[in-house]
Amino acid sequence: MKTHSRCRAGAILAAAVAVLLAAPASALASTVYAAASLREAFPALDGGQTYNFAGSNQLQAQIERGAPADVFAAASPTEPQALFDAGRCERPVTFATNTLVLIVPRSNPARISSVYDLRRGDPKRLAVGSPNVPIGDYTRKLLRRLSLTSVLRRNIVSNEANVASVTSKVALGSADAGFVYVTDARSVSDRVRTIRLPRYAQPPVRYRICVVRRNGVDRARAQAFIDKVVGQQGRRVLRRFGFGLPPRRPS
Repeated sequence: MKTHSRCRAGAILAAAVAVLLAAPASALASTVYAAASLREAFPALDGGQTYNFAGSNQLQAQIERGAPADVFAAASPTEPQALFDAGRCERPVTFATNTLVLIVPRSNPARISSVYDLRRGDPKRLAVGSPNVPIGDYTRKLLRRLSLTSVLRRNIVSNEANVASVTSKVALGSADAGFVYVTDARSVSDRVRTIRLPRYAQPPVRYRICVVRRNGVDRARAQAFIDKVVGQQGRRVLRRFGFGLPPRRPS
């Protein structure tokens, strides 16, 4: 009986190992470090990965310190390019675009109907991304193009670590207005109003993704996730969440 039980247990173990070995690489989890604005789209695309969402500059710093990332997806070209130049990731590719909007709480106590209202009347509580965070850099570029950099001095400004913090602050009514991506505004559309910004002032927002170079990375598995992001399925999901799309890469 004991021999029979041992044989049966051995057979079950062997079968389990065989199933694991036969599993496609895409069925195994990669650790994906991704910009906070991707916090809804990426899990919807592939819920089987391990995600760490934060500001792109924070994630870059973590990877430089040896964090166990397999894939890095940033909200600007700057951070992946810096890692690529340092030999810490493979060549980045663009996979999505975005645009900036101004959001206000649904009740809109400051009665803001235009970005130009930020330079009128009493000081407002304004939430923006910190300098060097992509949303913060994009916001400051947009304000320069609108000749509105003074709004950062005349209002009560809170500098936030990522776009999720800006979005949350406005949605909770802790700020009178905030600059975010249109995709983030969509995620809290029941709690905020969206104010469009002039197209001519929009900075080009480009998301880029790369395989991280470090000891222990399963490159094939990481590349499989990136292929999904830039492929038909990824483009469909990103579009559903409001992202723009770059031209298709040649086959």
